[in-house]
Amino acid sequence: MPANETAPSVKKKGRRLRLIVLVLVLALLAGLGYGAYWGVDSVRASFPQTTGSLQVPGLTGTVDVKRDAHGIPQLYADNDDDLFRAQGFVHAQDRFWEMDVRRHMTSGRLSEMFGAGQVETDAFLRTLGWRQVAQAEYDKKLSDETKKNLQSYADGVNAYLKGKSGKDLSVEHAALKLSGDYQPEQWSPVDSVAWLKAMAWDLRGNMQDEIDRALMASKLTQAQIDELYPPYPFDRNKPVVEGGKIEGGKFVPQASGGSAPAGSGSVAATGSQASTGSGAGNGTGLADNATAQGAAVGLRTQLTSLAKTLDEIPAILGPNGSGIGSNSWVISGKYTTTGKPLLANDPHLSPQLPSVWYQMGLHCRTASAQCQYDVSGYTFSGMPGVVIGHNADIAWGMTNLGADVTDLYLEQVRPEGYVYDNKVIPFTTRDEVIKVAGGAAKKMTVRITNNGPLVSDRSDELAAVGSRAPVASSAPDRGNGYAVALRWTALEPGRSMDAVFKLNRAKDFNEFRKAAADFEVPSQNLIYADGKGQSGSIGYQAPGRIPVRGAGDGRMPAPGWDSKYAWKTGKDGSVEYIPQSELPFEYNPSRGYIVTANQAVVESGTGAGKYPYLLTTDWGYGARSQRINDLIEAKIKDSGKISTDDMRAMQMDNSSEIAALLIPMLAKIEVSDPDVRSAQKLLEGWNYTQENDSAAAAYFNAVWRNILKLAFGDKMPKELRIEGSCMNVRADSGPADELSEVVRECGTRGDDSAQPDGGDRWFEVVRRLVKDEKSPWWSAPKKGFAQPATTTRDELFGRAMEDARWELTAKLGKDQSTWSWGRLHQLTLKNQTIGTEGPGFMQWLLNRGPWNLGGGEATVNATGWNASSGYGVTWVPSMRMVVNLNDLDKSRWINLTGASGHAYNAHYTDQTTMWAKGELLDWPFGKDAVDKATVDTLTLKP
Repeated sequence: MPANETAPSVKKKGRRLRLIVLVLVLALLAGLGYGAYWGVDSVRASFPQTTGSLQVPGLTGTVDVKRDAHGIPQLYADNDDDLFRAQGFVHAQDRFWEMDVRRHMTSGRLSEMFGAGQVETDAFLRTLGWRQVAQAEYDKKLSDETKKNLQSYADGVNAYLKGKSGKDLSVEHAALKLSGDYQPEQWSPVDSVAWLKAMAWDLRGNMQDEIDRALMASKLTQAQIDELYPPYPFDRNKPVVEGGKIEGGKFVPQASGGSAPAGSGSVAATGSQASTGSGAGNGTGLADNATAQGAAVGLRTQLTSLAKTLDEIPAILGPNGSGIGSNSWVISGKYTTTGKPLLANDPHLSPQLPSVWYQMGLHCRTASAQCQYDVSGYTFSGMPGVVIGHNADIAWGMTNLGADVTDLYLEQVRPEGYVYDNKVIPFTTRDEVIKVAGGAAKKMTVRITNNGPLVSDRSDELAAVGSRAPVASSAPDRGNGYAVALRWTALEPGRSMDAVFKLNRAKDFNEFRKAAADFEVPSQNLIYADGKGQSGSIGYQAPGRIPVRGAGDGRMPAPGWDSKYAWKTGKDGSVEYIPQSELPFEYNPSRGYIVTANQAVVESGTGAGKYPYLLTTDWGYGARSQRINDLIEAKIKDSGKISTDDMRAMQMDNSSEIAALLIPMLAKIEVSDPDVRSAQKLLEGWNYTQENDSAAAAYFNAVWRNILKLAFGDKMPKELRIEGSCMNVRADSGPADELSEVVRECGTRGDDSAQPDGGDRWFEVVRRLVKDEKSPWWSAPKKGFAQPATTTRDELFGRAMEDARWELTAKLGKDQSTWSWGRLHQLTLKNQTIGTEGPGFMQWLLNRGPWNLGGGEATVNATGWNASSGYGVTWVPSMRMVVNLNDLDKSRWINLTGASGHAYNAHYTDQTTMWAKGELLDWPFGKDAVDKATVDTLTLKP
């Protein structure tokens, strides 16, 4: 059904002239006022041909494209070149609008499609230089075989594009063509490589935390900030790898149930050994640097502006908050009903339409040196190969490792350059021209230091000291002589595209680890399973290009003018990264299973059994991972065996850890208001499970949201509070009362990144604070005449229960029997760009939903929401899969949306309702199973 909610995740709020034109054109295309025949013809014109045959230039033989009832294709070819050429062709058939928008985004060229409203986004992305880095990777880093596959893929996309424009490509392209002269250009191999940069950006680690901590310093003490970023609870939530040590330049896991296969420890090192405990305890940059104290005001100004700029950048994969993450786990055959491993994965990413994933199988009819692939799984439209899935020998999954691979540096700038070790060094500059549809081109200059590009140059709040986009190398000092540079591993050329093809071909754990060594950016937890031997094998590898720091631990922006805070370099001047051979891994651990859900990978430090490198200080806090551990252990203890359906049930687990902690306290609070008391009764006997029809879950989450607001949100600086949330504060920024001089202060932060967001970091914060019933955090000023000031935990909890009751009355009605969590917690799927930025009519035309969902923040069924901005779903399990290594044809999978990116195609959202219910589809792999599931066959011919 058409969407009826319009809360966009991309915050470009003006109705721009070009988008208004697009609305009118789309109305015509839909037949609303221009004739039904034209509308139907235009919508159907871009639907892919799925039967019969088509000629594709460049093929050397035929390729069969077999689609099942959900339009999921399985491709069969006789050589690699034909296979990837066909993959490009089929991706373009179903998803070219998505591909076209994505490549314009990664190269900072959205303005060419959508006009002047995208110039600021383009300027920031040009500053990062994704496209230049992707070009350098293609030119200097990638193997000849990878380049050949990328070119074949691009040739397939271009074969599809030949002779097509406007409505032949998509209804969105039809709108662009009729509202201007836009015509898609040819696809290039670098367009595919650049997508990995966008993937890395949304999985970049702790950059948002680094900004937030620095901004908190304007209103909170360092001790208070530390309370809001507590240490990881290793005593309660297990890390991925439980122990291990480095010997002879190799990581050696402990508690192993079997030796690693021969050669598995021979992954080539990519850097030199770091000093023990590198980075840990070496200070936090500017906070400990006396010279930088005078830069505090400039830093806050710069970071506030940078935070606003980041809010404007479309989150291709997901908002970068403290709760974002993914689940994966693998269980040894000794504990499964099949006798071989089971592997589950569900990455948590931004909901979008179509889904970021595209299901596909790539099969060689006969394996040979010329045809090396027999693989199936989840692909990215616009990129060859399979990102997550299985081949005939192994299966693999991914979650974000969360390594700290970004650092912000405050730079002292001069008109002629930047200060470094008491010298002024000229900026490296790069001129850019942003072409604008329907307008004049914009010129800009990117300024780069030895710590990276000046991202603060792209900031509207600094307009008084320099234009936001067009900047000359002699621009005046910004922020009273300071600017912010970004150091990020993804801005150095790498080999992650090589890793994708190596994973697709890997036959054992040794080859899997060699592939992982090339998966440099983004840093991912990689889990592994095979079906060899009596019960198969399971494994884990932490890959990634992770820097070795000098002074500082990456928690706060560092002084860029002081070389001791720079990333360490080798004798040749190249950055020193943790050697791949020394990154943690496991192979057949004795416990019989491995769980990765963004928890700490390993405990770092200098003591016995601790890992000697600092990966990050900003892990997820382990609420999901420990729940999965507990579910697995309980099932093993109960029955000794775990089935495929048990894995699916675990993926849909809705249990709330924070509810289990707080409800016993909430239940004891005396409530005099009968309406609030009746809501409190909903919590009595509730099992903490957040089903979509649960009134108790709705009320508890409203209470939790109001606890966070009263205890923490109202004490945050305005730069972290939700935009538009206004409150009276003392002129000195303290809480207001009747004796104070008060000012009206409004929040400035966007929906996805406002704090407190309610993720599992906040679980840990509250878990530690509830022991102190008189902590200053429980204080809140009085509200009118009805609510007195609070000074204790129970007083604040009582007010939160009252506020939650009246909030839900306003949202859901006074009758509690009509309340449900799903009515609050809704998912609306939004078409890329046009569906997120247009007015309600455009969203009605292209978007779908809402769906009422269960689950919640930091639950295994992680349907995330930001407690500062509301209850709507902001990120989701973007797909779910369970791989059965005993019989691959009995594996199961589901996508968030469907195979098609064409609105009104039968496969646009045909998997979404099943996904919402936790259902999985059959996943055929072998030829007989694929043939049995096939409903349409298209033969591609030379």
